[in-house]
Amino acid sequence: MSEQQGEKPVYLDGFATLPLAPAARTAMLAVWDQPGNAGSPNGSGERAAQIVAAGRAAVADLIGATPGEITFTSGATEANNLAMMGVARAIRQIEPNRRKILISAIEHKAVIEPARELEREGFIVETIPVTSSGVIDLDALKRMSKDDLALASAMLINNELGTIQPIGEACEIVHAVGGRMHTDAAQAVGKVHLDVADLDIDYLSLSGHKAYGPMGIGALYVAAGALKPNAQLFGGGQQSGLRPGTEPVALIAGFGAAALVAKSALADGSAHGAELLTVLLDELRKNQVRFLIPSSHAPRVPGGIALLLPGTDGDALCARLASKVSISTGSACTSGQIRTSHVLESIGLSEHDARSVVRIFCNRYNTVDEVRLAARLIADAVRRSSLATGGRHQ
Repeated sequence: MSEQQGEKPVYLDGFATLPLAPAARTAMLAVWDQPGNAGSPNGSGERAAQIVAAGRAAVADLIGATPGEITFTSGATEANNLAMMGVARAIRQIEPNRRKILISAIEHKAVIEPARELEREGFIVETIPVTSSGVIDLDALKRMSKDDLALASAMLINNELGTIQPIGEACEIVHAVGGRMHTDAAQAVGKVHLDVADLDIDYLSLSGHKAYGPMGIGALYVAAGALKPNAQLFGGGQQSGLRPGTEPVALIAGFGAAALVAKSALADGSAHGAELLTVLLDELRKNQVRFLIPSSHAPRVPGGIALLLPGTDGDALCARLASKVSISTGSACTSGQIRTSHVLESIGLSEHDARSVVRIFCNRYNTVDEVRLAARLIADAVRRSSLATGGRHQ
């Protein structure tokens, strides 16, 4: 199996992006065949507006929201920035004494960097610690939540460990002191059941391509009763001015179609992913691959896992497998950086151990045969990438 033979690698890099649902591809192609601007006062524009409305309704229904609570963005990064920057600045205008921002130690850079920018604007940013399994410490959050809290943000599922966070409980703590709560749910939507009413969340970020939809589209959920974020972009007033700009009709159609599939396939997809992961781990054991699971004591997204392979250089392993199996080390958005993953640091891994961690996600379109083959290929590559000293290939 190789690219030279025209065969695709087994794709297990679902934390980075997921395969496009066939229904999403079909929906986008149909839109591109008939151009139309949702803001145009003609038949083509009306058709485009109806497609946008249908896509918004489908995305809203997937998370238990109403269409009016969904604002489309270019992706989860923009949604996170709109939530963090927009909400903090809106709070400052009405409650200037609320200057504290809390973010978990395992957040994506799309939350960390806006928080740092807010710090430069005079907000006080503090980090919520996590347990050694990668779950936010609720007792610490409670101690840190005082009447000066403006906004707290903790992701629903971590993109490196796959750990599911107790966001509902975190919301209770934050709301008890009058704060607002945001969650980056990019890794959750389309993979696990999600209901914004059950969570009682104020703001929630979504990503199309992490939910079997297209890249380039995401959304921010703003609860009907929540404080509206200040707009970060200014233009033609689309989407009630919160996120102006011509709506990408085809991408919204694709996101909506992916949401409809996720709604119907969620239970089966979760069970399938969990089964495939069990097969993969069993096959690794049969091939005498020694591994540890840093998040073994925490609930994880079905099909997703971080594996610590002692004595193996994760980057060398991924490079050796590149044409045969797609896996990765840490967040794709921080690839190329020499610094150890802040997520792995936060759970207490040494730099040496952190360099031996890879992340794997078995998606709804993977097969048992693919996963077994991938496990055997990984086992062979582990043997080739390991050093007797446990050091790293240079």
